[in-house]
Amino acid sequence: MNGRTSYGVLLDTGLVDLGHVLGDRYPSLLDVIEAGQWSLMEQTVQRTEPQHSLSQVVLQLPMPNVKRIFCVGRNYKGHVAEVGAQLPEHPSLFLRTAQSLAPTDQPIVRPRVSTSYDFEGELTLVIGKAGRHIPKEKALEHVFGYTIMNDGSVRDYQSKHSLAVGKNFERAGSMGPWIVTSDEIRDPSKLMLSTHLNGQQVQHSPTDDLIFDVPTIIAYISQFTTLQPGDVIATGTPDGVGFTRTPPLWLKPNDLLEVTISGIGTLTNQVIDEP
Repeated sequence: MNGRTSYGVLLDTGLVDLGHVLGDRYPSLLDVIEAGQWSLMEQTVQRTEPQHSLSQVVLQLPMPNVKRIFCVGRNYKGHVAEVGAQLPEHPSLFLRTAQSLAPTDQPIVRPRVSTSYDFEGELTLVIGKAGRHIPKEKALEHVFGYTIMNDGSVRDYQSKHSLAVGKNFERAGSMGPWIVTSDEIRDPSKLMLSTHLNGQQVQHSPTDDLIFDVPTIIAYISQFTTLQPGDVIATGTPDGVGFTRTPPLWLKPNDLLEVTISGIGTLTNQVIDEP
């Protein structure tokens, strides 16, 4: 905003610049979340007129100073079926780095070393309240909000080198466009996820096809680590990914990828080759 980085709340009437109003006490969104001041955000929005339109800002990663990004693999029944695998007994986790993600409306990058570049649209959540050994029935109380991830994957490196490498090429994935707070999404199992590539639908699934739902994932991760405010968890992708098709449907330069989740919005990125 005006050449500076800030955070805010998007309303129908415009964008309230919370960084401008609360920045002295809470310089970033993470500071607000860590302080447990969700209600202060709401109160500030209620008494503050929007200062910007959405067209006046450049959106960055919705949690730009994220410390940990947990991802769940093979977590939709349809996706497990299309890869010919057995239903898992426990969530399968891996980590992504923030450097591997681009914001909405900014390019995602096909690496120089591979053309086996795939898409994966995913429902993603942001933790708002710390917890360890969180019971499933209390898990949603720890969610600050929901966003969208394209868990962009370099498949040949994923299979021949390691999952960690294949999932962490720079700016191969993306996240955004924003975070919808949990009070607006009471039940994350009742959403619809769709991915479009150059206008053609390639993924379409309700989130109730998840094998391990959001409360189960939160409870599982909190068994081995204390979940912290600002932690990001991507819940897995449905069927329709590129490597399962004949022939494979790989992302290429100038492709337009759009991942839409009902109640959240659309994450939009164009593919470029690595310079």
